[in-house]
Amino acid sequence: MALLSRNNPNPFLLKSCILGIFLIAVIYAVVPANPGQKRKSNTQPKPSPTPNSDLQRVGPPPAAPILEKREQEVGPSEVISVNTTEVMLPVTVRDRSGRLVADLKREDFRVFEDDREERLSELALRQVPVDVILMVDASSSVAENLDDFRRAAEEFAAQLDDKDRISLIKFDDRVQLLQGWTQSRFQLQRALNRIEPGMFTRLNDALVLAAREQFGSTQSRRAIIVLTDGVDSGRGSTAEQALQAVLNAQASVYVVSNGEISRAAKRSQLNALLNSDSVTFNQIRIDDLREGLRALDESEVKLTRLADATGGRIYEPVSFSRLDDAYREVAEELRHQYAIYYTPSNKTRDGSFRRVRVETRNPQDRTSTRIGYYAPRR
Repeated sequence: MALLSRNNPNPFLLKSCILGIFLIAVIYAVVPANPGQKRKSNTQPKPSPTPNSDLQRVGPPPAAPILEKREQEVGPSEVISVNTTEVMLPVTVRDRSGRLVADLKREDFRVFEDDREERLSELALRQVPVDVILMVDASSSVAENLDDFRRAAEEFAAQLDDKDRISLIKFDDRVQLLQGWTQSRFQLQRALNRIEPGMFTRLNDALVLAAREQFGSTQSRRAIIVLTDGVDSGRGSTAEQALQAVLNAQASVYVVSNGEISRAAKRSQLNALLNSDSVTFNQIRIDDLREGLRALDESEVKLTRLADATGGRIYEPVSFSRLDDAYREVAEELRHQYAIYYTPSNKTRDGSFRRVRVETRNPQDRTSTRIGYYAPRR
């Protein structure tokens, strides 16, 4: 029997094996190998949904942008400051003692354009918002005292009206926009903490870029408050181009100059060397200090001209700890500034520069405004 079962298999057992193999093949053909996996469909996948908000479309916020110097010059044919028929002049009035005058009416003012008196159409005090660019020279002359600037800038911003806007630009080897227009004091504080010291001073480039790119077509008053000693590295724009660009933007420049601080330090070093027994040995350093003092005197003249021509003012604190006082005075002036409107009698749209002068009925008053504006072109 054993021999028979080895050589002649049982027919019933053989049929059972064949049937089992067939059933297994059918199961594998119908059911996927992975029970959790669905069978593929012949339908095309649906496209990703379109972002339903600007935030989704833009994505995460970019890093702080950098204002790069443009290669083209600022030519007279490019300056167009007034795009409407009405001119707005921010005017500051002080009495004989230097105190701000804040109770004048429209009939108290007289405006002259190219020596022709114009008829005033409107006057406002503290009712026109102001856009303020805070600019800081982060070069070596200021680098060690940036905390004083941060404190003064925060105090200045706290004195602005809720409708006023502020932005922050720092300049040294490059010009960098650290904070675009904002009404948030918290955003400004964060931007102030991003100021890092540099080396050179590209003041003129900073003024040109700020005037060209920051101020749009708003009807607000415009001011630039810059902390610097004014000694430009001389690598790009000139002082004349900077003044023209600021006038084109209809902005007033307030200069908080640390020139007197730098001048006192250089004079102290120079006197120490001249009174020492090694004058000959230190002659190179002595010459450098004398050249530095000459450059500070020259820059003070240019900064004063810039502030006067744009209707601003120059402040020269004797120490960085007094920056708060300077910025506080600027804030007070902006709060008591008049906005004078008039429609020029000269309707010619030739792009020419129109000189402007503002007077009050009281000959004892002193008025400050920009020296003029560029008329529109056709």
